[in-house]
Amino acid sequence: MKSSDIIMDFERSQRCGISEAVFSQYKTVTQLEKILSIAEQNQTSLLFTHLSYEKYNNLNNYWQKQIKYHEISQCAIFAKRESVNEKEQTHIAIVSAGSSDASVCEETLITLNYHGIKADLYQDIGVAGLWRLQQQLPNLQKYSIIIAIAGMEAALPTVLAGLIDTPIIAVPTSVGYGVATGGHVALNACLSSCTGGIMTMNIDNGYGAACAAIKIYKKIIKNSK
Repeated sequence: MKSSDIIMDFERSQRCGISEAVFSQYKTVTQLEKILSIAEQNQTSLLFTHLSYEKYNNLNNYWQKQIKYHEISQCAIFAKRESVNEKEQTHIAIVSAGSSDASVCEETLITLNYHGIKADLYQDIGVAGLWRLQQQLPNLQKYSIIIAIAGMEAALPTVLAGLIDTPIIAVPTSVGYGVATGGHVALNACLSSCTGGIMTMNIDNGYGAACAAIKIYKKIIKNSK
């Protein structure tokens, strides 16, 4: 095996319930095109994350036409994946503190939809204007899982977990300035929350939060129907 070889894990969804995603940030255009070629040969779809527009734009024109690119989240989907059943009840909500968190929200939503799972999105209802969150509490209480996305001091997951009985998956984001730059304050706030029942992802890890929600959904909610 050469160090340049790329080995795809196309059986991951059967084994783990979640398909392999391609983390594109540190891959070259040549590597990405090889991965796309392997996927095409195996007639399978792929989800790409952290794919910059510059890198997408440098792909061969053939591959650009084969993938659907989402610039806000820097995600891309190659080939058709399972479609979302719009008639199915929605069990997952994605809640964000501010509109600056839109890229992480979209990454989370795209990952869920890619796996055929619906989710509702509530944006810009952070604690700086607590009335916005209070207005949505009756709606949020109906969900089985909530993914709470927040930067700065990331108070949103803690406040939500103290108001409703829904499991909270927290995603601290890198949105912030001064001591909050880079998301480490947000991460530490979520990890040290005084409210029980918060599951915390790494900074900006909307994909990871979606994967956690997918496993809970498939193992508990879907199987109980």
